[in-house]
Amino acid sequence: MPILQAGAKAPDFTLPDQNGTPVSLSDLHGRKVLVYFYPKAMTPGCTTQACGLRDTRSELDAHNLVVLGISPDAPQRLKKFAERDGLNFTLLADEDHAVADAFGVWGPKKFMGREYDGIHRISFLIDEQGQIAHVFDKFKTSNHHQVVLDYLAGR
Repeated sequence: MPILQAGAKAPDFTLPDQNGTPVSLSDLHGRKVLVYFYPKAMTPGCTTQACGLRDTRSELDAHNLVVLGISPDAPQRLKKFAERDGLNFTLLADEDHAVADAFGVWGPKKFMGREYDGIHRISFLIDEQGQIAHVFDKFKTSNHHQVVLDYLAGR
């Protein structure tokens, strides 16, 4: 499935968070939501990306933005990740990658000459009406939070 683009309706989903509690996108209607997909909890790049969002939480809150990190990890691993790094936002377990498929971010990847299927590191800004307002696909794990903040600030 192709990657969803700005203007598309965001697919609704319900996934367990790091505590096993179901979280639905539709429950966040009326707020901006950053849905960011990352490959694997507790790996260096994913930790850098998550810590950047953690450290700018108050700035993101000022834009009425809810952050949802989604990976194919189990809730137990996400809980360890959140606790280890003091993450202050919700992590969601997409173990069968159905939500990643719906957003078009699951597919072939290459790493060190090896090909495999996995999550592509892409984020979606969903507006208060449930539409995709922007797709972030050009960033480094170290500046992802700043790219999002710059967009929200109109820079």
